[in-house]
Amino acid sequence: MNRPAQAPWLRVSGIAKRHGQHTVFSDVTLTLDRGRTLAVIGASGCGKTTLLRILAGLTAADSGSVHINETDVTASTTQARGAVYLYQEPLLFPHLDVFENIAFGLRLRGASLSDLKATVGAMLSALGMHDFARRDPASLSGGQRQRVAFARALVVQPALLLLDEPFSNLDPQARADMQRLCKTLCAASNSTVVFVTHDLKEALVMGDSYGRLADGRYQGYADRAAFCADPASGVAAERAFWRDDDHTCW
Repeated sequence: MNRPAQAPWLRVSGIAKRHGQHTVFSDVTLTLDRGRTLAVIGASGCGKTTLLRILAGLTAADSGSVHINETDVTASTTQARGAVYLYQEPLLFPHLDVFENIAFGLRLRGASLSDLKATVGAMLSALGMHDFARRDPASLSGGQRQRVAFARALVVQPALLLLDEPFSNLDPQARADMQRLCKTLCAASNSTVVFVTHDLKEALVMGDSYGRLADGRYQGYADRAAFCADPASGVAAERAFWRDDDHTCW
């Protein structure tokens, strides 16, 4: 007996946004299953951040709807949606140490002291930062601060995690480390993620499915193969650039 298909965790229907006479985008429609990561690529200024802000409930769309777990959240606050938005800058609380920064959302939700210690301790271990628990944010490197910010976002098990080019300010090695860590922790927690970036390689690393914003339009791709097959994605051009006579770099 076949089971009925599970409804998508995130369903966006006909979202449109204008700033004055300028159309940021129109008719953005997409779905995302629970535990999956949608990587959305687009040039600076194409509307990636605006789309995330609409999904988070921080900006109102001019039209369209957003459903999370089959609930219409179009008019709901960020907190009511259970969404967490992570910016490019870590934005840690300077008066709190690493442990308390990560624990902040759990304390707001009334977690017991034992659960809080166990959850934050496990997250610190996963980050490789257990020895940094009582350090001030100012004493951390950029990559370490972003790890803490990511942990604070993920530890509350958000219904939807929205990542706005969160690793773009890191050096190449720290960026690669954070990409791997993000994938590992999101998979372990079954997180549903929308990740926006202008970097093609990062999109390919992070995504399970893919989207592209350009010229006010959104194009979705069900999987990596479909994304790579579209000449507009830029994958073929990037491969051609790096290919020499005998080897392909990626």
